Amino acid sequence: VQLQASGGGLVQTGGSLRLNCAASGRTFTPVVMGWFRQTPGKEREFVAAIYWGDGVTSYSGSARGRFTISKDNVQNAVYLEMNSLKPEDTAVYYCAARSPLHTSGYLTGPRGYDYWGQGTLVTVSS
Repeated sequence: VQLQASGGGLVQTGGSLRLNCAASGRTFTPVVMGWFRQTPGKEREFVAAIYWGDGVTSYSGSARGRFTISKDNVQNAVYLEMNSLKPEDTAVYYCAARSPLHTSGYLTGPRGYDYWGQGTLVTVSS
C-alpha cells in the first residue's frame, strides 16, 4: 500500500490550501486515516483523523474550526481543507493510515498508524 500526498505549496496568511492523499496498491480498507505535520527539530504532530467506516472526525486544537478532513471511499482518498492559514501552520504535512491489523498506539499519535505518505510542504508567509 502506498500513500501519495499532494497539494502543498506557498500561501499567504489567511489563505487556503487543500491537501490530497491517495492510497494505491493492494485492496486496502483502513480503519482510520489521518493527517500529521512536522517542523524541523519537532515531533510529528497530529492534525486530524477520520474513521473510514462512519466518517467520524477528530481534530487537534489548532486545526479545529479552520481545517476540515474528508474522505472518498471510492477513490480511496482523504483530503484536508485548510482555511485561515497562519505562519505557524508551516510544516511538512503527512497523511497516514491505520490498517485493521494495527492495534497499537493512539489515533492522535504517530504510533497509531502503520502506513505513511511521503509528505507535502505547506509554507504560510506572513
